[in-house]
Amino acid sequence: LRRSMPNATITIIDAKKEHHFQPGFTLVGAGIWSPAQVTERNVDYMPRGVEWVEAAVAEFDPEANAVVTTTGQRIDYDFLMVATGLKLNYEGIEGMDVSLIGRDGIASIYAGPEQARASAAVIDGFIDAGGVGLFGRPAGEMKCAGAPLKITFITDDKARSRGRRGSVELIYNAHNPAVFSVAPVNDRVAEMFAGRDIALNYSHVLKAIDPGAKQATYATENGDVTLDYDFIHVVPPMRAPDAVLASPLPWQDGALAADGWIEADKATLRHPRYPNVFAVGDIAGVPRGKTAASVKWQVPVVVDNLVAETAGRTPQAVYNGYTSCPMVTGIGKAMLIEFDYDGNLIPSFPFIDPLKELWVSWLIEEKGLLGAYRAMLRGRA
Repeated sequence: LRRSMPNATITIIDAKKEHHFQPGFTLVGAGIWSPAQVTERNVDYMPRGVEWVEAAVAEFDPEANAVVTTTGQRIDYDFLMVATGLKLNYEGIEGMDVSLIGRDGIASIYAGPEQARASAAVIDGFIDAGGVGLFGRPAGEMKCAGAPLKITFITDDKARSRGRRGSVELIYNAHNPAVFSVAPVNDRVAEMFAGRDIALNYSHVLKAIDPGAKQATYATENGDVTLDYDFIHVVPPMRAPDAVLASPLPWQDGALAADGWIEADKATLRHPRYPNVFAVGDIAGVPRGKTAASVKWQVPVVVDNLVAETAGRTPQAVYNGYTSCPMVTGIGKAMLIEFDYDGNLIPSFPFIDPLKELWVSWLIEEKGLLGAYRAMLRGRA
């Protein structure tokens, strides 16, 4: 954007000093990567010629074309790109708190690099001790919907490699009548779960946890069900950050309204009520797109259309809902799953079968994604 609009005043509002490569949290939770491998300094990636306001946005005022920061600074804009990410709502699960991660059999790779590392230790302890392990995901929209499946497969694989698979019982609690939103992927994962003796419960949504009793309560179509566990991987409900939720920007009705996702045209990421506002990344209220791969495709669409508009041209760039999920199915193997809004599999590499476990797909997850991501960021700095 800076290179295409050299005369524009571009301001980045971000209170965070560190940037975390979130797709790598699964590999930290697997005990393969360290937190340092997914942690960078934001200052190292800040583009030249851009003002960095080191604060968070406390208030969005799209009627006045302005935002107010947590330090009280009011910043006016002609165009606004909202890329706040989302809020991990651990409090939405009764009895759950981030401080519990790494204790008493509770894991959760989502909370951050250190929590992912603590989760790796909990997984190893569970495999050594044996018992019942519970996995699952929340009912609403979430980032990297494949990660709960990945950590299930990883736990199974690590238990097998240590000769301990017979000592652990693994149960995946799907939030609806499927484990994945794309039909052929759903069928393949369900088949693999059956082949690896991973039990599958459908329409189970975690609503409460009792760490002392080691019990988890799930809302089901037939009422609440409580399951005993020795290990549980908790994936929290996810929603918009408070400042977005309290603003006029979210959807006002429909399935994406309750959690505060920003109203956006799914093809252009543009707000239909505030046409000078765009949403990218996790906060965008579109049918798919809460992955790093989606962001990589979304941002050029927004930039190209904004540049075209300010230059007096008709915006033409379109985002087709591209999402990529390198589905890790064990240490050293993965399925490279890529699909669009309509659930069509759209492989980037014709020689890679998206539903087959391959070493090359693992390599893309373990090496390629991080390297490509860093190159992309440094290329823009």
